[in-house]
Amino acid sequence: MTSSIDGLVSGLSTSSLISSLMQVEAAPQTRLKTKVSDAQTAVASYQSVNSKLSALRNAADDLSQLSTWRAVKPISSSTSVTATATGGTNTTTGTVQFDVVQLAKGQVSTARVDPTAAVTASDSITVQIGTADPVVIDISKDKTAQGISNAINAAGIGVKASVVTTGGAQNILQLNGAKTGEDNAFNVTGLEDTGLTTAVFAQNAVLQVGGDDASGGYGVVSSTNTFTGLMAGVSLTVGKEETGVTITVNSDVSGMASKIQAMVDAANATLSEIDKQTAYDPGTKKGSPLTGDFSVREMSNAILSAVSRGLSYDDPANPGNTINFGSLKKLGIELDRSGQLTFNADTFKSAYNADPTGIKNAGIGLGDTFEALGKKQSDGITSVITGRKNQIDSMNSQIDDWDVRLAAKREALQRQYTGLETALSNLKSQSSWLSGQIASLG
Repeated sequence: MTSSIDGLVSGLSTSSLISSLMQVEAAPQTRLKTKVSDAQTAVASYQSVNSKLSALRNAADDLSQLSTWRAVKPISSSTSVTATATGGTNTTTGTVQFDVVQLAKGQVSTARVDPTAAVTASDSITVQIGTADPVVIDISKDKTAQGISNAINAAGIGVKASVVTTGGAQNILQLNGAKTGEDNAFNVTGLEDTGLTTAVFAQNAVLQVGGDDASGGYGVVSSTNTFTGLMAGVSLTVGKEETGVTITVNSDVSGMASKIQAMVDAANATLSEIDKQTAYDPGTKKGSPLTGDFSVREMSNAILSAVSRGLSYDDPANPGNTINFGSLKKLGIELDRSGQLTFNADTFKSAYNADPTGIKNAGIGLGDTFEALGKKQSDGITSVITGRKNQIDSMNSQIDDWDVRLAAKREALQRQYTGLETALSNLKSQSSWLSGQIASLG
């Protein structure tokens, strides 16, 4: 690249002149960079609004799920019995009473053994858990209690071993079943000479519902202390044997209300974000990145209109028919003076308790309405974002092209001014020579 040296002959600052000329030449590129920056700011604002719309869609989708409206809330009369809702659409409400007849246990087998010496003459032991294939474990290298324990644990089967130090002349070699229930009972051969015995037998947990079998009651069996089949949508975990435990399962109306509240909060967050990104300050006469975007402002109107005009939805019992539910105030949803949505959970709960099926259908319809609204608006913004990003890519390509053009222009100017200095230098030399010649003639 040609370089220049300031003021060799002319005394001019050629580098400053070139820089000034290059600023003029780069003006179109500078304008492009400004446009890119503005477009990137706008994209960030669109994305911010879109994230709120996505949250609104997700909240509305949750509200529209049948599992939301079939959610239950179980209550146990016993502190030792935990009742938990498992969710899903296959749930029931009601009450059941039962006795905890038996808790599930895992097998425990023990043997009193010498703390340091070999405790068996066998070179291997065989462990069979339930009806599974027997597992042969080599213990020939270390027949001490600890060696046998290590070998069993290294085998990775459903039996865990440990050596319990008693402080006396003997320790305890203890084998524990990893799982409870009769099907997980185990048998060990090869340790007969240790006197291995079963200290705790494996057993299932048993609940007795409605008295004994002779009086119409029935038993429910589980290999663990958790029961999932007694009441649909409810899991029970028992902690001790007892009688007269009552489980009451009601519809989780509070959970339904929380889903509506979540959608209302998401709608308000969307409205606030739209206001923020389209705001105009008359005092400073400055707008926000999306102030002039009418389509974004219309999103607020669409959300507010969906509330103010009331709810209509397809009749689930008669497809093709439309149910005009009317004002969302019946669900506890209203608009306040600031243009935000409010939700009264007590109003909703009263309406649901009075007409569970009707409010369920309306709630699902409301969720579907806002989910479709959010999707439509989000799709529109996503399309705008894609277009802006393509525009940014195009402008960045033009900026890159300008870099090449400006580099060539700078090099040309440097050659031009270097040539000027060279020409002036030659003229100055000729002038000095002529002056000398004229002086010699005098």
